[in-house]
Amino acid sequence: MENSEKVSKKKINPLLKGLDFMDKIIGKFEKLMLGLGIIAMAINTIAAVVSRFIFNDAIIFTDELNMIFIVVVTFAGLSYAARQGRHIRMSAIYDLLNSNLRKIFMVIISTITGLFMFFLSYYAILYILSIYNSGRILPALGIHVYIIYLWVPIGFIITGLQYFSTVLKNIRHEDVYLSTNIKDGYTDEANQIEV
Repeated sequence: MENSEKVSKKKINPLLKGLDFMDKIIGKFEKLMLGLGIIAMAINTIAAVVSRFIFNDAIIFTDELNMIFIVVVTFAGLSYAARQGRHIRMSAIYDLLNSNLRKIFMVIISTITGLFMFFLSYYAILYILSIYNSGRILPALGIHVYIIYLWVPIGFIITGLQYFSTVLKNIRHEDVYLSTNIKDGYTDEANQIEV
């Protein structure tokens, strides 16, 4: 019996290490996309303001560029917020529960949220297909609109995977985890008020 447990743990550990490695790469990619998207949006907006008020001439594609950056930042940020355990939670009842019940609730909540993310990605793909079939193009940039919205299902899928990773983390470890890296609980630093 013990030999079969050792063999199964040896098979699982490389798989889990591989998942952790992929998670780190995806996390770095999310940070890069968020950083570049926000910086590009700021530069684009400042250039539009300068162009309009100093040169009295508007740059025609700034609104379209900002729309692209907002989509990228929003759906890269969705997964990043899940990774950091920063999504809005209504935790009044959850906070009153003991550790065992919190773990059960976290597994249920993460499973349902992950399934919902995959459900939304399915509808996002259907929406992208309808935009693709319509042949819509951005007038100023000349980019096909469906290309911009490819970030939507990607963001939902990565977020869903992040929630399922949280489920696995909670099943594998004794502590309760809000995400793969963030343990549940409050620190003394967060509760202190500076005067």
